[in-house]
Amino acid sequence: MAENLSDVVANPVRLLVGLGNPGSKYAATRHNAGYWFADAVANRYAASFRGNPRFFGELAELSIGGRSIRVLKPTTYMNESGRSVAAVVQFFRLPVEEVLIAHDEIDLPPGAARLKRGGGHGGHNGLRDVIPALGSPDFARLRIGVGHPGHKDLVTGYVLNRPRSEEQPLIEQALANALDTFELIVSGDFSRAMNSLHRKADEAAAEAEDDDVS
Repeated sequence: MAENLSDVVANPVRLLVGLGNPGSKYAATRHNAGYWFADAVANRYAASFRGNPRFFGELAELSIGGRSIRVLKPTTYMNESGRSVAAVVQFFRLPVEEVLIAHDEIDLPPGAARLKRGGGHGGHNGLRDVIPALGSPDFARLRIGVGHPGHKDLVTGYVLNRPRSEEQPLIEQALANALDTFELIVSGDFSRAMNSLHRKADEAAAEAEDDDVS
């Protein structure tokens, strides 16, 4: 069940999952925005990913405020992400509510990042597989905007291609904004994290308008 994050202090996050497709062919594509965020978090906190066949993915561990956080990048393809996420959740006996999944979001423009808890898969193949694998949709999501191609028939090719040159810095800024709010997110203070994401996005939009005028 989806929740309004404006007035809720949610469960602290103990597992961050970045969704993407493995391999160099897909590394720079829009569909790998979740991987990009997972890598950014690991880099910020000097954590290293290690492949683990038990988890069908790569796992890193870090500590924030004395709290242990695991970061997972499934190495299954996107539409089989649930197998990896469920393996980690079951092994470490994590409540679904303490899982945060970062993924690309075509319904948000490049430069936007939003938090959400619960809800459906919205046509995202990774979420479509994760929800039944976990038996619940009640995990948190970090939705990283990559824009929409304009028609649903174009979505697959769109997300499996690289962002346009003007989109890439916007997506990178959204990832940086999300990274700056990560400690609020993992503490469960989604309200402050969301307010920060909105504010940073508004500031970036205002700067872009100023640049256009000048």
